[in-house]
Amino acid sequence: MTEQTASDWPPLPERVVALEDLPPQPELPKIKVLHVITRFWAGAGGNTMLSAIGMDQDEYEVWLAGVPGGDLWERTAAAGVRCVQIEGFKEVLHPKDLLVFLKLRKLMKQERFHIVHTHSAKGGFLGRLAAWSTRTPVIIHTFHGFSFHDHMPSLKRGMYLLLERSVRPMTDTFLAVAPRVAAEAVQTRLARPGSVRVAPSAVELDAVPTAGDRSRLAEFGIAPDQPVVGTCGRVDAQKAPLDFVRMAALVAEQRPGTAFLMIGDGELASEVRALADELGVKIAVTGYVQGAAELTATLDVFVITSLYEGLGRALTEAAAAARPLVATAVNGVPDLVAPGVTGLLAAPADPAGVAASVLWMLDHPDQAATMGRNARDRVLGWFAPQTMVAVIDRTYRRQLGLPARSTKA
Repeated sequence: MTEQTASDWPPLPERVVALEDLPPQPELPKIKVLHVITRFWAGAGGNTMLSAIGMDQDEYEVWLAGVPGGDLWERTAAAGVRCVQIEGFKEVLHPKDLLVFLKLRKLMKQERFHIVHTHSAKGGFLGRLAAWSTRTPVIIHTFHGFSFHDHMPSLKRGMYLLLERSVRPMTDTFLAVAPRVAAEAVQTRLARPGSVRVAPSAVELDAVPTAGDRSRLAEFGIAPDQPVVGTCGRVDAQKAPLDFVRMAALVAEQRPGTAFLMIGDGELASEVRALADELGVKIAVTGYVQGAAELTATLDVFVITSLYEGLGRALTEAAAAARPLVATAVNGVPDLVAPGVTGLLAAPADPAGVAASVLWMLDHPDQAATMGRNARDRVLGWFAPQTMVAVIDRTYRRQLGLPARSTKA
């Protein structure tokens, strides 16, 4: 006799009578899930929000805890997720981290979650430690990217690796937003071989236009008929915005009519403006703007110069908008940007290499447009929220010994 597993459990037939026409039935317990994330905004935040709100509320009771602030909390709570903004929770290492750990531990002891699902480096460390200390049945961690990279001081890099590796034995299984991110997690010994599944980093495709209103460019001093090279995201060290400025100066030397647009704001915005003035290149830095995706859709070439990037939400949205892509070949980015197919790559910290790829795109608009369409097709086929949520649902069920959802033809 063949041994049966939970996945072999037979599906139910269709319900014979609507529930409202039956005598009162007992409410069955739901699977309680707590997401723990550091900053609940930007790429990992948006990904986690879609993970939380996408679960079937008939079967799951979903909670989310993280750093206060950001524009995602209200929408997440409105979708039925129980939200806990933890006072004192900071993005960086802080003396209050012990208090944050104790608050997480208290929440987990009170609510007795079946699954704690952590995200980002600090949220992953504190969340997994708290879940392990309260004997949470299932502990899962998602790699959205990595807190370390080759360009950081070796002592700091080693400390991040040590902290991440210390909670590996406490983790039952792992998810990653892209295949190369999964492989890197195993190669750096942050996850056990065979323990990582890919849950593609989703974007809300319906909210991404394939063509933008170029009249909007006028407010940034750009004419509608100018070729525009731009980027979108936080203006911080991870994104290497000064490399974008250096790239722009090199492109402007050969294509003086090109305009450059940096959509976003951040701690390095003033340094971007200062370096642009020094190099004599005009770059419009928008600051925070509503409708960033619509503005991204006006670009002739979308660029990221990141030093590290799990995949990059802005990059995925630009692909969904069918923009020609030029990106640094870091972490999971090559899983989306395939040279000559869906875009062009350059080495990180190499503005000249980025500039060469941007110039090629500007000089070959027909091939660039085809790559943009290919990138959109790839995103449509792989990065829909329902695809990501289905992987997460299967992972939860497998860890709890439950059968996978059955679909009928």
